[in-house]
Amino acid sequence: MDANRLQLNPSNGPLYAGIPTIVTYNGSNFANLVPLKYKYPLLFASIRVHSRLIIQNEGALFLEWQNRHQTKLLPRPLLSAIPLPPPMNEQIASIQSQALELIATATDERSLDDARVASIGKKGTLSLAGALIKDIPNEEKAAFGQSLNAARTAITSAIDEKQAALQEVADKAALSGIDLTLPARALPTGGLHPLTLIRDEAIQILRRMGFALAEGPEIEDEYHCFDALNTPADHPARNEKDTFYFNSGKLLRTHTSSVQIRTMETAAPPIRIIAPGSAYRRDEIDATHLSVFNQLEGLFVDTDVTLPDLKGTLEYFFHEMFGTSTEVRFRPHFFPFTEPSFEIDVKLQIKGQPPRWIEVAGCGMVDPAVFESINATRKDNALDPTKITGFAFGMGLDRLAMIRWGIRDIRLLIENDTRFLSQFA
Repeated sequence: MDANRLQLNPSNGPLYAGIPTIVTYNGSNFANLVPLKYKYPLLFASIRVHSRLIIQNEGALFLEWQNRHQTKLLPRPLLSAIPLPPPMNEQIASIQSQALELIATATDERSLDDARVASIGKKGTLSLAGALIKDIPNEEKAAFGQSLNAARTAITSAIDEKQAALQEVADKAALSGIDLTLPARALPTGGLHPLTLIRDEAIQILRRMGFALAEGPEIEDEYHCFDALNTPADHPARNEKDTFYFNSGKLLRTHTSSVQIRTMETAAPPIRIIAPGSAYRRDEIDATHLSVFNQLEGLFVDTDVTLPDLKGTLEYFFHEMFGTSTEVRFRPHFFPFTEPSFEIDVKLQIKGQPPRWIEVAGCGMVDPAVFESINATRKDNALDPTKITGFAFGMGLDRLAMIRWGIRDIRLLIENDTRFLSQFA
């Protein structure tokens, strides 16, 4: 027999599934299986894929061939000579060489991944070889581990390089039909909503006059929204037809005047604040009214605050907002929390239409009854109405935007029509 081959000899005629077959080398049975197993572990790993190893007491090696589905006559080629595998370092080098060849011939991501799985995958050839390290003598494990790691590193590096090369080819193919000298498509320009623009400008004008920003809750109680503002119990604004109430008795604030009350409850004069924010009323929605709108209210409390101070402040504000030629008028009105009280109109100029007055704000001198109510809450006399005076005003930011840009219908501000909003970008 060839010294480099192992011979499978049938023990009893033809080799059937389930019938042991003895393995011999140079015509003799192996008296000691262990040295061969350590020297050529990949042979035994290969045998285990198809069969079950049986080691009898005398140390001879038997192969019991099994078929999971049926017992049948195994083909005669199994009885031919099996090549004796080379030493482990040569086998690892062979695995590496085959893996590198598969990687080099990969033409796409799928074939490259197949090469990776076949070599360093969980059941890849190199991974199976690494699982045999437990069967190798201790003095040979270090060298075996180094060879294994070197092979894995080489295969991994080759995969990374091939992947980068494949990606480069794919990128070039993707750009092959693109003319890089063409100008880029214009990106849409974003912008602030007109209400945000008008609010920010209004705040800047009033901040230059010394007003500070204040804020408060949108869900209010009746005291801060009505009682503290000297609003009688039978006032129409307190009716459920005009105000949004919750089952708890609280409500959505109908104006930001409640912020003025909360500020006076905690601060001492002089007080100079503005309170921008949302307000809610059960108004019928039309070209000039919304049920949810934006207000900006102001309050100035100190000694010797007079009506001319109020008129001068608001005239300056509207002239800064709309220009010095803007016509502004004050009409006497009634508010329960100011006395005297006024409504402010600004003349709206829309191209193609005759000018018309539009109401934009309400104002007046703070009613002494408001100061007395707050003093009762504060339990002091910090806002003594015999010494302290003040003015308050409130304006609709939606109305200001209509005047500023000639918007004919207030509903355009809430419809989110990009054709309308793009004009402000």
